Amino acid sequence: MNQAAFTDTAPAAPQAGRAPLLQLDNISKVFGGVKALSAVKFDVMPGEVLCLAGENGCGKSTIIKIINGVYQPEPGAVMLMDGQSIEGLDPAKARELGIQVIWQDLALFPEMTVAENIAFEQNLGARPRFVNYGTMKDAARKILARLGVSIDLNRSVRALSIAQRQIVAIARALVRDARLVFMDEPTASLSHAETQALLEIVRRLSADGIAVVFVSHRLAEVLEVCTRVTVLRDGQYVGTFPTQGMTQTRLTELMTGRTFDYAIRQTDLSTAPVVLEVQSLSRGREYADISLRIRKGEILGLTGRLGAGRTELALSLFGMTRPRAGTILLEGRAIALRSNRDAIRAGIAYVSEDRLSLGLVQPQSIGDNTVAAVLDDLLDGTRLISSKKRNALIKDWIAQLAVKIGKPDDAVSTLSGGNQQRIVLAKWLATNPKLLILDSPTVGVDVGARAGIFAIIHKLAAQGMAILLISDEIPEVYFNADRILHMRNGRVVGQYAPGATTMENIERDVHA
Repeated sequence: MNQAAFTDTAPAAPQAGRAPLLQLDNISKVFGGVKALSAVKFDVMPGEVLCLAGENGCGKSTIIKIINGVYQPEPGAVMLMDGQSIEGLDPAKARELGIQVIWQDLALFPEMTVAENIAFEQNLGARPRFVNYGTMKDAARKILARLGVSIDLNRSVRALSIAQRQIVAIARALVRDARLVFMDEPTASLSHAETQALLEIVRRLSADGIAVVFVSHRLAEVLEVCTRVTVLRDGQYVGTFPTQGMTQTRLTELMTGRTFDYAIRQTDLSTAPVVLEVQSLSRGREYADISLRIRKGEILGLTGRLGAGRTELALSLFGMTRPRAGTILLEGRAIALRSNRDAIRAGIAYVSEDRLSLGLVQPQSIGDNTVAAVLDDLLDGTRLISSKKRNALIKDWIAQLAVKIGKPDDAVSTLSGGNQQRIVLAKWLATNPKLLILDSPTVGVDVGARAGIFAIIHKLAAQGMAILLISDEIPEVYFNADRILHMRNGRVVGQYAPGATTMENIERDVHA
């Protein structure tokens, strides 16, 4: 990676004859002496779909909270809506102006119905009165029809899919006559088909004159649905650029200030010893007749749509579920995994796709999370954990994986997404595994941190570790795996060597 110069990409020119809906200039914010934003500026046009791009920690959330009235900017800031100053914003006033934010966690009420969740925004701040369910359902039905979707208004939100919950959150924003909607990582947990459906809704909003500011780490979506992209880096404004002619590589460079070398892995592992062999493995409707091999030092990519059975297979390889037929061999020896403890003892490690709930214990310290899987190895002669061994192990892995932390005793929740993922890796690498299973290891991780994580994965493979890399993002497996398997409906339906096919061919097959 090299430092990049950015004089060759021209910022987007203002759109002639049109006045911005929102204008920001000289927006700065300081927290405890740390400058989170420095003289940031950008504008949003009526009906525009604008991307707000940047790495984690670049200031995206801070600027959104300022626009939403949660934070107040430093003196000297200029904020205009329809050309009129909007100083002293608070969330209620922002809603009155038509500014809505759909955060990544959606902030819905799971036990309430679809209609109740949609109507909540409309009734926020209203005087207490009896609920007119007929009026409430009628309003919800009209908003969903406007979005071109149909959802049972009487269902509880808890029973909905993530994609349906996204739609409910959008409908709730629209019920108060939203004019500007911020969407924070709206597609992070959606399948390809669900993502395309959501992007179509975004286009509908734009056609109705509602401006959308789209925040996403999935750059292909950004370039598909947005007309312009505003880039922030380290709390500073880099520029606003047209998406026409922009590439993912170029946008990554603008966001990080670095250039990245994308190259297909060219490693001959045909004579390397086989670490994992799976023979005709099946488990009911989850997956069937799976056979594969992973050699020492090999990265095997496993891709397919959500629901293809990839995670279900990984859970069986890690002893969390038991296959009903077939054989798992590790270094030529058949093994029966009755639990994840059996898998760990055999030399298998698993990095779950759900880092927040399954990969880490968020309230606990960075250090405690790092050593969580190897506590038995840290015992001294009195069968108590040796502080010396513990601290040495934590220090070693933090250094090896270049984790950016304050202190090891800080809660792991204080780290960025990329650094949290490095701690998850450290926890499992400390077990000295023969096979490392990585299930969507870059979910919620920005593009710069992704490059660092894959550099670690490549280094582990070079040291001889066998790696199963599971991802529904085709570029991730295409540029980081030696071979790629395609799963659909619980079965392996295709195999690819990146050097012998194109990424577009794999994408076509996966999304066919």
